[in-house]
Amino acid sequence: MSDNATLEIQGKRYSLPLIVGSEQEMALDISRLRAESACITLDNGFGNTGSCESAITFLNGEKGILHYRGYPIEQLAEKSVFQEVAYLLYYGELPSQSELNLFKQKVASYSSLPQGIYNIIDQFPLEAHPMGVVSAAVSALSAFYPEFINPTSLSQADIDRAIAQLMGQIKIIIAYFFRRTQSQAPVPSDPSLIYAADFLNMLQGGEGNPIDPEVADALDTLLILHADHEQNCSTSTVRVIGSSKANIFATVSGGIDALWGQLHGGANQAVLEMLNEIQNNGGDYQKYLHKAKDKNDPFRLMGFGHRVYKNFDPRAKIIKNACDSVLQKLGIHDPLLDIARGLEEQALKDPYFIERHLYPNVDFYSGIIYQALGIPANMFTTMFAMGRMPGWLSQWKEMRASEATRIARPRQVYIGATARDYVAINQR
Repeated sequence: MSDNATLEIQGKRYSLPLIVGSEQEMALDISRLRAESACITLDNGFGNTGSCESAITFLNGEKGILHYRGYPIEQLAEKSVFQEVAYLLYYGELPSQSELNLFKQKVASYSSLPQGIYNIIDQFPLEAHPMGVVSAAVSALSAFYPEFINPTSLSQADIDRAIAQLMGQIKIIIAYFFRRTQSQAPVPSDPSLIYAADFLNMLQGGEGNPIDPEVADALDTLLILHADHEQNCSTSTVRVIGSSKANIFATVSGGIDALWGQLHGGANQAVLEMLNEIQNNGGDYQKYLHKAKDKNDPFRLMGFGHRVYKNFDPRAKIIKNACDSVLQKLGIHDPLLDIARGLEEQALKDPYFIERHLYPNVDFYSGIIYQALGIPANMFTTMFAMGRMPGWLSQWKEMRASEATRIARPRQVYIGATARDYVAINQR
């Protein structure tokens, strides 16, 4: 195979280096194309544009493959715990028991927030969307930790601290605001619990209300599934903001805001709202499948299809089993699950959905689990943000260490008015 590709533009040829990744993915390096040819590429949504080289996550959408640092997501979800996966993403290798214990201790050492952050959260209306609160609180942390303001001066120890701090504090921010909306006193973090169990305890626990270990394990699995997903919208946002050398709190806050979108992290809330709509209108999911296929009907089947996966989302299979486990453990028969199962079963047999590769994705069942755990729909995306924190921070860390990193600055193809003379206002 040649190490170069040739591009011909208006009769002149240009040689583009061919980059081959460790999983045999191929890319054309066009970094010199504009300088040499005065031509750029146009790729709306960046679906065919590689923004970086990364050793963190491998995703093959055609084959339904997802690996973290080479480990299949199926193995990690079955055998690992969330903080172990976070360590893997950050440092590139699975930790020894002593390394994992030390990492857990570092995260647990950030089991509270500066009083000023609690005061800021207390100023938000109770009906405020939790994602806005979480984004604002994370951004505000920069005011209380000025040593992180200049990212160029951070040592490796500073970076390790920032990683542990944000992972520890985000779950406190989420739980504290939730308890406030329920007019309940905050529950302090318990470092003796695993990450997911500690979060659930802060959310719903306290004296006389122990957290079921199996339910906590199911949430832990969900966090693993959300931990990273290559260069998605929020991760790309983190890299773009980080490339400007903004501080880590502002950078992650931007990722949270990107995740808030209905087409990204907000999709699981949209799925639950769709299932509720179907139930409230008689539960006839067949009717809604027909509506989804009608190009003149505005109804959209949420939780099906994925921007990258053209096969079954590997996370969806795992999360479906976790959903069954949680509902069975809690003794819940949720009619929404019956509707979801019916939609999935029929769609997987329908040529319309098969031909368009519209399979259930990770968002399809996660909302049902969160609802079973007593988490309100407007908090679903904050759960996603908590799970995605290791991925954002790993990508930020990798970006900082890469000599190839430049400030993100896409080009455009201008289609506006050509040069024209200014006309005085009294002559218009």
